[in-house]
Amino acid sequence: MRRTPSVHLLAALDTKGIEAAFVRDVLRQCGVACTVVDCGCLASPAIEADIPRDAVFAAAGESVETLRTAGDRGTAVAAAAAGAARVIADRHAAGLVAGVFGLGGSAGTTIATAAMRALPIGLPKLMVSTLASGQVRQYVGDKDIAMVNSIVDIAGVNRISRPILANAALAMAGMVTLSHNPPTDGPPYDKPLVAATMFGVTTPCVQRAREVLEMAGYEVLVFHATGNGGRAMEALVAERLVAGVLDITTTELADELVGGMLSAGPDRLTAAGQRGVPQVVSVGALDMVNFLGLATVPERFRSRLLYRHNANVTLMRTTVEENVQLGAEIGRKLATAQGPTAVLLPQRGVSALDREGQPFDDPAARQALFSALRSAAGSVPVEELDLHINDAAFADAAAARLLALMKSPVAR
Repeated sequence: MRRTPSVHLLAALDTKGIEAAFVRDVLRQCGVACTVVDCGCLASPAIEADIPRDAVFAAAGESVETLRTAGDRGTAVAAAAAGAARVIADRHAAGLVAGVFGLGGSAGTTIATAAMRALPIGLPKLMVSTLASGQVRQYVGDKDIAMVNSIVDIAGVNRISRPILANAALAMAGMVTLSHNPPTDGPPYDKPLVAATMFGVTTPCVQRAREVLEMAGYEVLVFHATGNGGRAMEALVAERLVAGVLDITTTELADELVGGMLSAGPDRLTAAGQRGVPQVVSVGALDMVNFLGLATVPERFRSRLLYRHNANVTLMRTTVEENVQLGAEIGRKLATAQGPTAVLLPQRGVSALDREGQPFDDPAARQALFSALRSAAGSVPVEELDLHINDAAFADAAAARLLALMKSPVAR
């Protein structure tokens, strides 16, 4: 078995063997070592694998023969995904993985991206998929997986699939042979990290706060609060890689509660508290729930206050009742925090659309949100400022509060 780092090519070689061989050959023509991993289970493989299917399924505690006899495709795919993830993670830990390349339809995408998500950010990951032009959150998760739309089904090497597969292989070859190799020490790598959350309607606040924090000697990672962004930030915080969190934009909680398209799941706003990481939290963009085009808004919401942000995004104003629930949820989560925590609330509006003269301006909803949060927050300091969230003074106050928390004896 190969003992030098190589691109690991994951495919079901019973149905995608010819296509996998094409990609393998392009990589090798570029001087890139390739290890072919067979994730198939049904018929015999069309080409020989470097890591056979038996090893993949054994890593998941399953037998190929048993799964083939059972004939349950869903069970076989789940086992292949678990096995591939374990095999690739183990080989990466041994220094043998230079990158991961996957190709396939729904099953192949599920299997290969499971392996990719088991790898750290920065390692090349590329998936050629029939599903790449649709919703890919479940495949990409919080990792840097590149998705290439196969246009046609991956069923033969033809005049459409050939250039797509070749370009993808060349892209992978470039990623593993032309590495940037930036320095990992000295400025800015010697600066402690702060994670911040931002949305288009809270951008002025976060940009101003970022400048203040950077002037104080921190490097700020800004996460777009679009579901994946919140999940990625929570994962980073859970790994204790940041010194503090400036959670200005908690809008993903509204999508989780109401059923919008940008939920980050029920664990949003928990990692910093569980790990004792200093955090300053606000309520940015909790005035809205996100949908795609107007036609995607559920019928039960059509009579609500809607705002067409653009052709692909429709925003719905949260109600007083929803704001009560959101405030209570934030307060409950923060009340259990193990580290320094503070809440700043902007009395004059929580987003660019929620201010005097704008379509989502609703003082009653804001007050319901603030009151419920304060009631549930226990001993966590909650401060209301007579400012809009995008006022420079609010951003300065949030940054200053986080700087103070990060320097407190409890945070050290």
